[in-house]
Amino acid sequence: MNDTQILLLTLSVTFVLAGLVKGVTGMGLPTVAMGLLGSVMPPADAAVMLIIPSLVTNIWQLFSASAIGPLWRRLRTMMLGIVLGTVSGAALLTRVDPRWSGLALGSALIGYGSYALLSPSVTVKSAVEPWLSPVIGLITGVITGATGVFVIPAVPYLQALKLDKNALVQALGLSFTVSTLSLAGGLFSQRAFAGELLALSALALVPALAGMALGQRIRERISPRRFRQCFLLFLLLLGLELVLKAVF
Repeated sequence: MNDTQILLLTLSVTFVLAGLVKGVTGMGLPTVAMGLLGSVMPPADAAVMLIIPSLVTNIWQLFSASAIGPLWRRLRTMMLGIVLGTVSGAALLTRVDPRWSGLALGSALIGYGSYALLSPSVTVKSAVEPWLSPVIGLITGVITGATGVFVIPAVPYLQALKLDKNALVQALGLSFTVSTLSLAGGLFSQRAFAGELLALSALALVPALAGMALGQRIRERISPRRFRQCFLLFLLLLGLELVLKAVF
């Protein structure tokens, strides 16, 4: 196999796995894709490749439930923080030595995996939500811009709002969609987009959707809780590998 064939095979396997995780759990596509691709290429290139699959799957998730208006009004300051933080933080992903970007990515994966495995019960009181939402959005944006991972601290925060099941899925879709668009804007402003990377991103949509379809079937047959535990352990090991690779 030549280098092009190896790259295409790597992308296909990566996005099938990432789509499978999203199909079962409703999230995790960019996290898995960044973790796997970030171990074999510069994180900035990996981030460009996940743009189209992430955007398409998250828009589908965003509009899978009821009207978005009320949720948007509640979370708009958080979304603004995500935009500002991501566009600003993208400079870190493109200008910093890939070794340190890999270290940041690995640390983010370890942090999220550890938090989610512990599953602490946290509730955000309505009185603090108006000022906490934009802060959470800004921190999430900076981490997204620096690592390409959207989950920390947005996902724990949205879970702590105690939304009903459908609203939570939609809120995650909104957060991930805004994060993806902001990351695309940040990478574009840093001139990180290349035609061949975008073409590969478009091609990656096919295995990502195939993985999602497979994941939805698996979700009907196995315990989502057990799968989630395995997924989080996988993220911890992947994050540890990225950290050790950067340090040594």
